[in-house]
Amino acid sequence: MKESISAVKYLTTAVSLLLMLCFLMMSVGAFGQQSRKDLEDKRKQLLKEIERTSSLLKQTQKNKEATFSHYITLQKQISKRQQLIETLQTEIAFMQSNVDRTSGVIEALSGDVDRLREEYASMARHAYRQKLSGSAWLFIFSAKNFNDTFRRWQYLRQYDSYRQKQARLILETQKTLMNKINILEQRKLDKLHLLDSEKRQSEILGLEVSAKNRLLGELKDDEIRLSKELQAKEIAAAKLSAAIERVIKEEIARAGNAAKAKSPATKASTDKAVALSKDFQKNKGRLPWPVKNGVITGYFGKQQHPTIKTIEITNNGIDIRTDQGSLVRAVFDGKVAGTQFIPGYDYMVILQHGDFYTVYSNLEEVNVRKGDEVKTRQDIGKVSTDRKTNTSEVHFEIWQEKTRLNPSEWVSGK
Repeated sequence: MKESISAVKYLTTAVSLLLMLCFLMMSVGAFGQQSRKDLEDKRKQLLKEIERTSSLLKQTQKNKEATFSHYITLQKQISKRQQLIETLQTEIAFMQSNVDRTSGVIEALSGDVDRLREEYASMARHAYRQKLSGSAWLFIFSAKNFNDTFRRWQYLRQYDSYRQKQARLILETQKTLMNKINILEQRKLDKLHLLDSEKRQSEILGLEVSAKNRLLGELKDDEIRLSKELQAKEIAAAKLSAAIERVIKEEIARAGNAAKAKSPATKASTDKAVALSKDFQKNKGRLPWPVKNGVITGYFGKQQHPTIKTIEITNNGIDIRTDQGSLVRAVFDGKVAGTQFIPGYDYMVILQHGDFYTVYSNLEEVNVRKGDEVKTRQDIGKVSTDRKTNTSEVHFEIWQEKTRLNPSEWVSGK
């Protein structure tokens, strides 16, 4: 029976090996699915943003006055397209790595199935010879006592059970193997689709870069008009900044006078403002956008003009290009600190959130008044549309008392 004992030992080792392989397959599969999902989600988000920007580009495509706006939006589109291509390339590399790993698992499983089959065949032949020769009964009845006989009978039962279990294990492993092969073929197809998508996106990117260079040439020929528009915009921005500072200064002074009164109502109001400031601070990077859809076309801070390299511009907030007629929303709970019409920026709304203030300008309509309480995502007005360029942009700023903050660091990445 030494051959039987060796077979049982091998079977135990084979079962352990297959369990380890199954665990490895599940671990690799779970990791692969998560990484693949992350890449797919990023690709879908980029495609959505590109589609949104494409829609905005169509509004200014044939408008001579909107060449600069079209150029800025096209720059944004090219940047997103490049990110999409990089994401596709990462997906393709990940897919190839996944294919290689799956192929390795399939090869390992195939080898183990072959070994299990050979061993099972050997065990089956041995069991058949035992049955013909009656050696199993000789093994049982050659025992010295009843307990030894019972143990030998139990051993033979376990041996037979192991053989049956091995047969089932072979079938199950074969089924898993076929599933992995099917998954592998699907992943190869997915890789081909991604390669096609990357090729298409690269071709579109080439066309967009050519269009951008053509627009840049047109803008250089029109620098005089652009310089005049820029000067007018700077004057309007200065008026906007002065109006914001005046409103904030008034609110700070009012809060200071109220604090001196030391009444219970004032203390409650102060405590509420402190709590609101803390809540606003905690939501840094998670604030919703002031419009439902849009792309940032103007960034915060000092920067070189995108087309006139000799000019440096300063932006106290961000400019968000959006669809015509889009509603403008509060990014956080607060109170209307003031509204005002600013030539060049149309209507402006300032919301107070404790020590923080959010500013929404270039509104065509305003549907809140000073002193109104507002909630997050509540509509406060409608964005203006420039009749010359046929574009709609909301200018958005965030202040902490008299300090200007970068809104891009406060709103969510969408």
